[in-house]
Amino acid sequence: MRWLTALPVFNEQNEVGKVLAEVSRYSADILVVDDGSTDDTPAVLRSIPRIRVIRHEQNRGYGAALHTAFRYAIEQRFDGLVTVDCDGQHEPCRIPEFIAACRRSGADIVSGSRYLEVFPHDSAPPAERRRINQIITDELNARLGLHLTDAFCGFKAYRVSALRKLRLSEPGYAMPLEVWVQAAHLRLKVIELPVPLIYLDERRSFGGALDDAAQRLAHYRHVLQEALAAVERAEPCKDAAP
Repeated sequence: MRWLTALPVFNEQNEVGKVLAEVSRYSADILVVDDGSTDDTPAVLRSIPRIRVIRHEQNRGYGAALHTAFRYAIEQRFDGLVTVDCDGQHEPCRIPEFIAACRRSGADIVSGSRYLEVFPHDSAPPAERRRINQIITDELNARLGLHLTDAFCGFKAYRVSALRKLRLSEPGYAMPLEVWVQAAHLRLKVIELPVPLIYLDERRSFGGALDDAAQRLAHYRHVLQEALAAVERAEPCKDAAP
């Protein structure tokens, strides 16, 4: 199987070089989606050999960057895709574990979980982020019959055959909720893989209204409800690029 590792990036000039140096040790094919960075991230990326960069001229959002990665994996006929965030909170050395778990289990999606297992030196998560994650994870499980422990971890492995079936539109941080709703609707096989809980900078911002915890929770619930309504209206999905 041919596997691609993709990283969505926005204004990560201080981290992206270090992260990609590690990723290159575990992945032969690397895609970076630069989501309209306005710092020196583009210059750093130009200095790194053997990576493919797709740049959004304007910042579209975390979900939109992943949509671009999904399309690329489909168009280039990869068999699998691993997604890794570029803020230093994921350990690239675990990329082979995600690929092996996908192969071994036959899963369509292997999703990292920071709460499935306790690791030495785990960070203490910011309280409001942990609370909102738990609320939304519980609601997803109750409404979809899933058994998730972490709805929002960006460290994942996907079979590209499953990505072809998804029809995603949410451009922001709530995009994983669309993935979970459609995965349940399509009866995709989902497993979780424990990963360490690493927070390097608790001051990182979601941006705009989402920095307010109450508004962020309300937004997530709205996206979840819209995603549920969409699959109820839709005919059974056929293979299609997102």
